[in-house]
Amino acid sequence: MLSPYNLLRLLLLGAGLGWGLTVIGAVLPWEFAVEHLQKFGGSGPIPDDKMLNYWLRMASGAFGIIGLLFLLAAKNPQKYANIIPILGFASVFEGIILLFYGIMFDLRFFPFVVDLSIAFVPGIGILMFKNSIHQSVNSTTNELAD
Repeated sequence: MLSPYNLLRLLLLGAGLGWGLTVIGAVLPWEFAVEHLQKFGGSGPIPDDKMLNYWLRMASGAFGIIGLLFLLAAKNPQKYANIIPILGFASVFEGIILLFYGIMFDLRFFPFVVDLSIAFVPGIGILMFKNSIHQSVNSTTNELAD
């Protein structure tokens, strides 16, 4: 069974991959991106608009940076212990925003539930296990002292 510390690292890794993989949108051809946005729930044609194209790249880059923060924290939780609770709260907050607007816009179950899961599961888990970093450090220190 995984320790709380390793569960925390796994949640950080999952969130990092969930957020970070979106960086692909920064380099995808517009036509490919539009085709896949429609497959993921778009309700009508998406115009070939320079501003929409720009926003796709901007959002993809920003989400990629957020993913990188989660991945850095997963790699070395002790070093990034101060931002881990912030990442957890931010993930839950994003989940609340997604839930509100998903219900308001009456979005289809898929991919809506995937987005909610990527926000809520790691966010809540990170907040539940954030103190395991200090427990892990304390237990390692105690083992070295013995």
